[in-house]
Amino acid sequence: MKAIIYQKYGSPENLTLQEVNRPEPKADEVLVKVLAASLNQADGYMLSGTPFPLRFSAGLFRPKNQILGADISGVIERVGKEVKQFQVGDEVFGDLSGSGFGGFAEYAVAKETTVAKKPKSLTFEEAAAMPMASVTALQGLRDLGQIKKGDEVLINGASGGVGSFAVQIAKAFGANVTAVCSRRNVELAKSLGADEVIDYAVRDFTKEGKKFDLILDGPVNHALNQIEAVLKDGGRYVAFGFSMATLLLGPWKSFRTGKKFANLIAKVKQADLESVATLADKGKISPYIQQNFMLDEVPQAMNLLKNGKISGKLSIII
Repeated sequence: MKAIIYQKYGSPENLTLQEVNRPEPKADEVLVKVLAASLNQADGYMLSGTPFPLRFSAGLFRPKNQILGADISGVIERVGKEVKQFQVGDEVFGDLSGSGFGGFAEYAVAKETTVAKKPKSLTFEEAAAMPMASVTALQGLRDLGQIKKGDEVLINGASGGVGSFAVQIAKAFGANVTAVCSRRNVELAKSLGADEVIDYAVRDFTKEGKKFDLILDGPVNHALNQIEAVLKDGGRYVAFGFSMATLLLGPWKSFRTGKKFANLIAKVKQADLESVATLADKGKISPYIQQNFMLDEVPQAMNLLKNGKISGKLSIII
């Protein structure tokens, strides 16, 4: 099969298209004929081997798993003997980040619990753009954010992969959503359902006096004291872009103020894949794909991810 391989950490120039052996599913795995994949920041971290601590699991000096790609959609071609939920021919989508990646290839293996039935209303390209970003948004809003109907919610980084889903999911929960993004993405944020859109180059949401029940933050470009000032009593702040300040000071601030400050570390959960699939089939959420690439164009896509500010997602057609 054809796959995009990297044998050493570094830049997208290390990615090459090669012929490799097709993987074989274990007893609790399925073999998926991959029809589409998408890029996430996690792929960039794995490619570069940074931050350095990730190498303790990914490979200290060189990558243990040489095929990137977490988000996939496709058709099941084989099932392991212990697999109960799926059969050959099922259309699925899923997140391989917890089991070695491997999506930038014609075939990939996935644990039964990391895939779900593809939303019927979406194409394979659209479905592949969903898993990691939409589940991250869902877990940030619902689990850590404890979102409820009528909440005033601010999404900082509303036009990115996670943020674009977060706006839609927050609206599906019945929240009033303020989106923060760049000027070029104002119309996109409005189209996603945001009630108000702030161009961060013109306005600073921490200086306008409005307070929020929940802030979901990707850029993490404000001090925690500024965030605290615009949270309502009992408000929640969830950083889905890693924040050392939230990690170190969040527990103390949560205890002292009665407001909640937390870093989100999303986890692959089949139930959450099923939840976002249901939202998609109900017309509540849909991915925004900035650009499609072919499998041999993954290096170009990775360069764009590395160097540009992406609106929504980048999709790989296989």
